Amino acid sequence: MIVKSWGSRGSIPVSGKEYVKYGGDTTCIEIRTKSDDIIIIDAGTGIKRLGKSLVTEKRFDYHLIFTHAHWDHLMGLPFFKPLYMHQTRITTYRCPFPGDYAEKMISRVMTPPHFPIRYADLKADISFEKGCPNGFEIGSVAITPIKLSHPGSGSGYKFTEDGKTFVFLTDNELGFIHDGGLPQEAYQKFSEGADLLIHDAEYTPDEYGTQIDWGHSVYTDVIDLALAAGVKKLGLFHLNQDRTDNQMDAIVKDCHQIIKKAGKPLECAAVSCDMTFTV
Repeated sequence: MIVKSWGSRGSIPVSGKEYVKYGGDTTCIEIRTKSDDIIIIDAGTGIKRLGKSLVTEKRFDYHLIFTHAHWDHLMGLPFFKPLYMHQTRITTYRCPFPGDYAEKMISRVMTPPHFPIRYADLKADISFEKGCPNGFEIGSVAITPIKLSHPGSGSGYKFTEDGKTFVFLTDNELGFIHDGGLPQEAYQKFSEGADLLIHDAEYTPDEYGTQIDWGHSVYTDVIDLALAAGVKKLGLFHLNQDRTDNQMDAIVKDCHQIIKKAGKPLECAAVSCDMTFTV
């Protein structure tokens, strides 16, 4: 699998000289598989740039999965250029909840007065397949969902191909169990031995005291989980909207010191826009 981040910022996109290194686009992840499928996770503002890239590449067949329906994970969808092209085929999976949740989630975004073009007027062929709460497959990749600990709930995912695993747990609070969420031990077990774990790490320990139950994790809790789970590589995700490049660099440096003290071989980086991982 090739995993690429087109956006890793949380809550709202940002711009400015303080955010050049890690970027300002909100959540959008692309996976390229051995079977040559293209899997897109979430439609934050990063999906706009992804759409332009896919059109340039002349790729028009995609699989779309959502983690949850908060605005920063959907706001880029109306600006995904392939939606307005007849040759586009998008298979969307019924996640994070079964039934017609995914259809309603997408159609509400594309409804006046929120957006001038209606969902029914899109030119792309959009179909829906079974997904959560059970596992499903896309070509050579097996996908296992897990409930997130987040207001309103949602789904995280484990992607497995040729014995390699990528676990994606954005918008997941390890320090507080929301309705439908799970204790930290469950996410540790889910991530056990993962080749790549990308996990929400929005807060510092000092910040978290006033942000408990907001649905996001302290980076030190994420490090503890990754070390306990024996993860090989960790990506810190859902970067705080106010976190500058220098501040994010300081967090990564602290993570490296924690890992060194633990004496375990864990690679760790903050996920930036356009960062690519090979799993």
